[in-house]
Amino acid sequence: MGQGLLMARYTQAFGAHGVTVSQVLLTADDLMRRSQHTNAFRALDRLLNLGVVPVVNENDTVATHEIRFGDNDRLAALVAHLVRADALVLLSDVDSLYDGPPSHGAKRIPLVEGPHDLDGVTIGKAGKAGVGTGGMTTKVEAATIAAGSGIHALVTSTANAAAALAGEDVGTWFKVNGARKPVRLLWLEHLASVHGRLILDEGAVKAVRHRRTSLLPAGISAVDGDFEAGDAVEIVSADGTVIARGLVNYSAAELPQMLGRSTKELGKALGRGYDREVVHVDDLVLV
Repeated sequence: MGQGLLMARYTQAFGAHGVTVSQVLLTADDLMRRSQHTNAFRALDRLLNLGVVPVVNENDTVATHEIRFGDNDRLAALVAHLVRADALVLLSDVDSLYDGPPSHGAKRIPLVEGPHDLDGVTIGKAGKAGVGTGGMTTKVEAATIAAGSGIHALVTSTANAAAALAGEDVGTWFKVNGARKPVRLLWLEHLASVHGRLILDEGAVKAVRHRRTSLLPAGISAVDGDFEAGDAVEIVSADGTVIARGLVNYSAAELPQMLGRSTKELGKALGRGYDREVVHVDDLVLV
């Protein structure tokens, strides 16, 4: 019920400046499937070329826990990636990221060049932006996602929006520290619900981590969890260290009989369909 009222407000506010707005409702699933991803990009690209500002929100009518963005900040990071934006600006009622609670004399952090710059910084829990630094949690997560995938990001307050767009030194700037990657891998790395674990032997760990290969059944020593083909799983070393996430091609019930065996052997013993990778390299992201 609130969507109509919200869009009316956006239409009125932007209309005062001669700008037309449109409503776009998305789910994470829309960005994962190739055809829907392409359609979403084309629609947004066309709107922008026409000078229309798309107002994007999560499509709560059809979203499920497994395909939710979780919050509008992470939705913004993925949409920025979808439209190939130059920068992502995240606005709050907090003017910048600080190295502690602003009320306790903390210092502003003007620049974040990589995750190491956040070591030791207490950001707090997700919640209302005005309570200490707590509301900065999802802003920082979204800015980190963007910067790690080739998009500069700025976190500042709504009051500083004009100053930020004018290039003034306000807020916290997250400098690009990674190359652009497929949006489905961003989702897999940061948003996907994990349903289980695949424990690898030492050789498979090296193959996945250093040679960036697909994961084969021969290198898996154990399976943990309850998952179906297509679910997201963690890929871990023998000591439990998570090295990657991936979309698995087999269910948890199918895998035990396959462990330690070559795809050629499995194809002969179990038939066609069992001679595939457990996780294809295109469906795997290092973490």
